[in-house]
Amino acid sequence: MTTRSLSWTPPNDADVEALPVGRWWDAVRATADIGNRALEVLGEASGAVIQDDGYGTVYWLIETGSARSWHLRQVRVLTALADETTLLGVPPVHWTTGHRTYWRVPLAHDRCLTDALRLHKALAQAVTDILGPAAGGRQLCYRCQLPTDEPIPVAMGHGGSVGGATIFACPAHVSSFAEQRDPWAGIAATNQSHKQGSA
Repeated sequence: MTTRSLSWTPPNDADVEALPVGRWWDAVRATADIGNRALEVLGEASGAVIQDDGYGTVYWLIETGSARSWHLRQVRVLTALADETTLLGVPPVHWTTGHRTYWRVPLAHDRCLTDALRLHKALAQAVTDILGPAAGGRQLCYRCQLPTDEPIPVAMGHGGSVGGATIFACPAHVSSFAEQRDPWAGIAATNQSHKQGSA
């Protein structure tokens, strides 16, 4: 079986309810473009999925503690922390359209949690398909000069008789590089960053 059944009571019928992650399930958040591709890869193997159009993010519910060591670009695992509570806005079960936050893949008694291993594979493929191959380790952002675990190649430098080095930006500064070189490209990059929730 690819999805786990309900082990908790869904929220009320009136509005989004802030529920603590780590109690019944952990959550995996991805940007909309990566989430869309992962859903294509998963197909029927996906459990229920919450989509938040206000922030351009999607969330899968997974078994608690099953993804603590994940490291994927533009993907975050939300789980219980020792010193603070993390909440996830969970919509009523019948909210499947017509709301800012809704069930993109409807929640049901036989479709709740997604298998963490399958989800990781799907998200890893989605990240590569959308963002390209990962850079080798941490890289410095050209703008803030801080190391980033999510380097995004923005240009190839040119110099001397050998090929130049790749120029990287952190997710927050991708749009500023494009804007510096081409104002119209900057606008396009800013729009893409907003869609990814990283601006």
